[in-house]
Amino acid sequence: MPRIACLLLPVLAAFLWAEPVHGRACADAVVFEDGDGDGVRSTGEPGLADVRVSDGSDIVATDARGRFQLPDDAAGPRTVFVIKPAGYAFARRDDGLPDFWRNLVTAPAPVLGYGGMRASGACADIGLRREELPRARSEGLQVLVFADPQPKSRIDVDYYARDIIESISGDHDVAMPASQDRAVRAADMGLTLGDIVHDDLSLYPDINRVTARLGVPWLHVPGNHDLDFDAARDEDSLLTFRHHYGPDTLAWEEQEANFVLLDDVIYQPGRQPAYIGGLREDQFAFLERYLAGADRERLLVVGMHIPLFEAEGRDTFRDADRARLFALLAAFPKVLLLSGHGHTQQHVLHGAATGWRGARPLHEYNVGAACGAYWSGVKDAQGIPDSTMADGTPNGYARLQVDANGGYRLSWHSARGQGDSRIGLHAPRVLRRGAYPAFAMYANIYMARDDTRVEYRIDDGAWTPMQKTLRPDPRLQAENARDDAAGALRGYDRSPEAAPSPHLWRGTLPTGLASGEHRIEVRAFDAWQGEQRMTTRYRLEEALP
Repeated sequence: MPRIACLLLPVLAAFLWAEPVHGRACADAVVFEDGDGDGVRSTGEPGLADVRVSDGSDIVATDARGRFQLPDDAAGPRTVFVIKPAGYAFARRDDGLPDFWRNLVTAPAPVLGYGGMRASGACADIGLRREELPRARSEGLQVLVFADPQPKSRIDVDYYARDIIESISGDHDVAMPASQDRAVRAADMGLTLGDIVHDDLSLYPDINRVTARLGVPWLHVPGNHDLDFDAARDEDSLLTFRHHYGPDTLAWEEQEANFVLLDDVIYQPGRQPAYIGGLREDQFAFLERYLAGADRERLLVVGMHIPLFEAEGRDTFRDADRARLFALLAAFPKVLLLSGHGHTQQHVLHGAATGWRGARPLHEYNVGAACGAYWSGVKDAQGIPDSTMADGTPNGYARLQVDANGGYRLSWHSARGQGDSRIGLHAPRVLRRGAYPAFAMYANIYMARDDTRVEYRIDDGAWTPMQKTLRPDPRLQAENARDDAAGALRGYDRSPEAAPSPHLWRGTLPTGLASGEHRIEVRAFDAWQGEQRMTTRYRLEEALP
């Protein structure tokens, strides 16, 4: 009997669990070619050879009949998953998620308030369907990227549905089966970079039903608000997450890019802070094994929750773990890091100062939150909170497009479109004609980097460079002032206190022009989307002392 058979001892399982483990023994499980795409192996559907299977530490390949055998020395509940090869797809589970993993429970697991990991079809066969890419894929791999949806209640889940999901599906006819042409789908795949919910893990099925409306294969990274806080140790703190979403560390391959998703939240029960950014030894074992054979011509996308960069004076990620991760990534010429957690948005280029030794700077895109500032602020006519983030970025989602050669483009999309603006402008509405020209207008370029070129002009005058400034967004400061001055609550939670924005530019408004209205036009040269423009107006009035 193969060693992996000991992972599923029927007598022990029946004795320990009221909910019996179903499915065949692991020795009989195979990865098969799912010709009809139903996820169930039928007569004539053969096993697939050389498909990699992992438990988040070890990686093995299937034999000629599609069978696999992982080492049986793992302790505790175990999640076994298939590393999706490019050109294949998985069937969907009942909750709409891709069916690529099985949870194995062979010993008593901790009793946790949100259920922990329960038996779920352990060691059943896993199917892969050959996927013929339609012509539209010539435009590149299209990926939706969410960070921190973070509902605290079903009311917040409804905000997420109407503010984020419906704004995407409203632009795409996604009410179609996955087998339909890609042109009707919102994207080829989707990622959520942690804090799927805000501590209440019972909301997982609710938010999954909403996300599944997009009809897109979706992968999830756990965040610090996805932990079982009643777990006694880090190793057990994601059992409920794994019951719903499978592995907390995985690889997934497309023709244009390889994706590695990592749980980088180290739970520290009984300590302050209760968590810190970092990686476990089993994760490093997985990374070393996977990256050793990964295609270096493809873009390598690494997704996590806690950023690898740190604010000055704050220790939020274990230095030794960052150094080990950087050492593993340094050999790859095309790497993109995606992170969440901060409920602001920025781009960071890692270099020698942060320990990166690669041939070129390492780009980390810290993605803004889907929930923005935790679903806060004044509600609009549809009853949805404003939820602008502390850096002045409107809540929303990102898109990643990856070309066949590994090049990529990023874009930020404000919730429900909001004109799909990539620039927020703030200017005084009226100034005195002839006043000393000390008054400014500000442009918040949501996707800007430090080297982004930003210019403005008045009416049809010459373009003038704007100056990057590190200060709070004035529009959000004005909202803070309205909250302060209000005699009653303006919403459930007020907008966040405006913080210095890393993507704000300043330009001084001339006051020597003719009386009347003048147009302010701003243009920013986005690294991926090209020239972006936005306009607003101010008025000059005559006045006497």
